[in-house]
Amino acid sequence: MKSRLLATTMIAALASACTTTPETDVASIPQAVEYNPEIPQATSVFAELSPLYMHAPQFDQVTDAQWQGIIEEAIAIQIAEIEAIAENPNPPTFANTLVEMEKSGQVFSRAYGAFSQVVSANINDTIAATDEALAPQIAGMSDSIYLNPALFARVQAIYDNRAAMAMTAEDAMLLETTYDRFVHRGAQLGAAEQAELRQINERLSSLSSQISQLITQGQNDASIVVDTREELAGLSEGQIASAAALASENGHPGKFMLTVSNTTGVPQLAQLHNRDVRERLHRASVDRNQTGENSTLPLVRETIALRNRRAALFGEATHANWQMYDRMVSDPAQAIGFMADMVPALRATQEREAALLQARAEQDGHDFTLAAWDWPYYAEIVRQERYALNNEEIKQYFVVDRVLEDGVFYMAGELYGLTFEQRSDIPTYHPDVSVYTVFHDGEPIALFYFDPMQRESKRGGAWMSNFIEQSHLLGLRPVVTNTQNIAPPAPGEPALATWDDVETMFHEFGHALHGIFADQQYPSLSGTNTARDWVEFPSQFHENFAALPEVLQRYARHHETGEVIPMELVEAINRAGQFNQGHGFGEVIAASLLDMEWHSLDPSEPAPADVMAFEEAALERIGLRSDLVPPRYRTPYFRHIFEHGYDAGYYAYTWTEMLHHDAYSYVEANGGMTREMGDRIVDTFLGQGHSKTYEQMFRDFTGRDPRVEPLLEARGLIPGDTEPAGAEGVL
Repeated sequence: MKSRLLATTMIAALASACTTTPETDVASIPQAVEYNPEIPQATSVFAELSPLYMHAPQFDQVTDAQWQGIIEEAIAIQIAEIEAIAENPNPPTFANTLVEMEKSGQVFSRAYGAFSQVVSANINDTIAATDEALAPQIAGMSDSIYLNPALFARVQAIYDNRAAMAMTAEDAMLLETTYDRFVHRGAQLGAAEQAELRQINERLSSLSSQISQLITQGQNDASIVVDTREELAGLSEGQIASAAALASENGHPGKFMLTVSNTTGVPQLAQLHNRDVRERLHRASVDRNQTGENSTLPLVRETIALRNRRAALFGEATHANWQMYDRMVSDPAQAIGFMADMVPALRATQEREAALLQARAEQDGHDFTLAAWDWPYYAEIVRQERYALNNEEIKQYFVVDRVLEDGVFYMAGELYGLTFEQRSDIPTYHPDVSVYTVFHDGEPIALFYFDPMQRESKRGGAWMSNFIEQSHLLGLRPVVTNTQNIAPPAPGEPALATWDDVETMFHEFGHALHGIFADQQYPSLSGTNTARDWVEFPSQFHENFAALPEVLQRYARHHETGEVIPMELVEAINRAGQFNQGHGFGEVIAASLLDMEWHSLDPSEPAPADVMAFEEAALERIGLRSDLVPPRYRTPYFRHIFEHGYDAGYYAYTWTEMLHHDAYSYVEANGGMTREMGDRIVDTFLGQGHSKTYEQMFRDFTGRDPRVEPLLEARGLIPGDTEPAGAEGVL
């Protein structure tokens, strides 16, 4: 996942973080605007570029209590800089308006880029309170930009005169996207509507922060305590030791604690022999955030109501219509139809899979009806029988550091000529974080932070974010970070990754490469500053290389013996790629269509009073209501659509999966993982940011428009071209 730098994507378009090349003189960096005594002067550690290598954030120079004052000062500076641009007495030009806007907000970006990662990956009560206090102020800052009539008048004048202007292609893209963003954010609304819009945006920002914190706490509180070791039969010794340590840390010495994931599914369900424990763990996951102090339901209802009201202010048919204005798929009906067409095949596959697993349970003498907490367990049994694949056995070959350095970094070297050197002189926000200099053909081009391990202070999931974004205008190079939640090992044991963790590592590094290879003039068009249904394409595309035998055999070595993963196991992993698609793909499509149901409501009607009743009815309408296969995220903990900006956008994962399967088929047909192919990838889309249209970038790489058939084939949804329905796939 590509994390948003801010509560709303439009902030990143104006408040652009920056770094210089290692050789750049700080004095040569363009100032945001000409000196104006009315613009406050920053006093925090973020007032100037960091003296660290590539201007990495000085996390060691900021205390938790200082963050609020730092960000509030940066907000005031950003607003003043924008006012100075808007009030320029000279006639509006591209240079004195658009370019000056691109140069504004550098203090804010440096500060908030660092703070937002602390919020996500090392939160505590002080940081949480600060984040909640800042959320409406940041929304207000955004509105002070996009609802500034003098500023919009300048942008409008330049836009209206665009046919007579000499512009580069990137200039033209900047002008078009900036103008469209102003209109989308309410610049053309009347004064009364703008006043209401400001209130809505501030409240939505506060709600997003509150929901995020409740989801994190709800996930932590959903952990279950197990009394005896015998009840954990099926887990490895390392997992049991970790569960005992976690229980002890949380006031339950002598017992064991099992945690839930950020998703509905919990990996241990595939291993636990005890059916009662499986049921407890499953119910703890699916029922979280519905009751008590961690309930998000009132906040979800209010969020939906406010989003609908905002859509009504703009005269849009639904929130989805308003939200999808800049997407590759801008019509909600197209996104819904794209996924709905797959539902009949998914339902049929789910029914076949369920029948197979029911029969397998009965084969063991059980007379119960298969339940959701049984599915992963019997799927794992069938997988082992059919493919001789065992998740715990496979995990022994994936030492986290080796996967990164001998897998991800090896792939990046073969394709792109990248090398990496770990540094010990860069302070980080947590001791788990490592930092690398990234070299391209020997030239330093970026810094890369890696934060892989799960901890209570980190929200669930995995993401990439930018501390600093590339820009030729500012003479700046990228500083990016990848964050995951790999289960920590027992004391004294190596950190091992599941296959899902491995694929996630390649996925998030695909996002990182999108930032590392950014080659744009303007920061708001740089790297990952692209639409939701494009930004997940480079990340998913790079997942393909995780299972490539020549890559896998580099990093997959047994942590005890050093043995390279056997080729037959590699082949089994790849053969199992279509396994459990009714379940695995079905839960994703269910969540995606649930998102669209929430955001396709008529704004003139009241928001649903009963959140869970609406969810059940919505899943029934789309044909994917199933007690056996719940959505990947249920509404109360669907962080993507209530915090991450994927509202009316979770479909992007499936849309970009279509793009990446089709694009990778081009790689396979044209020489595979070669440096020549890597150069083509960078030149056509990975290094292009949003300097071109998304359709053009895809055509530049493949020579054609995207096709859905490779996705359907990969997911086993083409009749007569599938593996037998069965166990949950390791891939």
